[in-house]
Amino acid sequence: MGRVIVVTGASSGFGALAVRRLGLAGHTVYAGMRNTTGRNASAVAELEAFGTGNTADVHAVELDVQSQESADAAIASIIAEQGRLDVVVHNAGHMVTGPAEAFTPQQYADLYDVNVLGTQRVNRAALPHLRGQRSGHVVWVGSSSTRGGTPPYLAPYFAAKAAMDAVAVSYRAELLRFGVETTIVVPGAFTRGTNHFAHSGTPADTSRAQEYEELYPGLMDQVGERLAELEPSWADAGAVADAIVDVVGAAKPPFRVHVDPSQDGAEVVNAVADRVRGEFLRRVELADLI
Repeated sequence: MGRVIVVTGASSGFGALAVRRLGLAGHTVYAGMRNTTGRNASAVAELEAFGTGNTADVHAVELDVQSQESADAAIASIIAEQGRLDVVVHNAGHMVTGPAEAFTPQQYADLYDVNVLGTQRVNRAALPHLRGQRSGHVVWVGSSSTRGGTPPYLAPYFAAKAAMDAVAVSYRAELLRFGVETTIVVPGAFTRGTNHFAHSGTPADTSRAQEYEELYPGLMDQVGERLAELEPSWADAGAVADAIVDVVGAAKPPFRVHVDPSQDGAEVVNAVADRVRGEFLRRVELADLI
């Protein structure tokens, strides 16, 4: 049976791809976007055209994860239209690149607000409905950077994604008894098919950033080039969207799925961490939460 799904940050990238492929799979999908009548009006029009052309039940909904009022209104409108909500896909996120020291504390806070607090706002709007119906699925789009090989100059983003992963892990145990499943989809560094790198933010303290250029000249360009070289020619960002479709349709959704053509090692480290966590839950007699 088709599910009612909301995907945050769905104007482009993984989110836009996931909305379309979930729609083609027979689900009713809401693409959460900011500024649906302004900056993202063209994305809304493209989504409508896709839905019409492919007989896919896809819709845009105004959703700014940095506003609790917006999150509440978006979830309320979906439930008013559909009578239920089954799946929340936390995809909204933002990246910054540059020396860690050159970012101001406020920039760190702003990045945390999008990548971590944004998920909490949407959860507080949506989870009462999922818990009330004793069923549902929360899908978190994480990053292999939380435990895989990580290059420099991405510290604020890596820290925010690691925090999101930690929150998702706790939510999994806390939602299981309500019948709500959790899946963390872990993409690697896709340098093509998204605007992640192209739209990344830069340090506000440009003078400190310039000081790093003396000993690390052109480092971010080097990192980008090396990441692109590691990425196989067959790598496709659409594989992340396909993974989301698969976990949403699974009878028993997996807890964690890696989509990392470059194999940066996160899958190995996560396997150990998740196993150790399971063993600890058994020790404290909470085996049903594994």
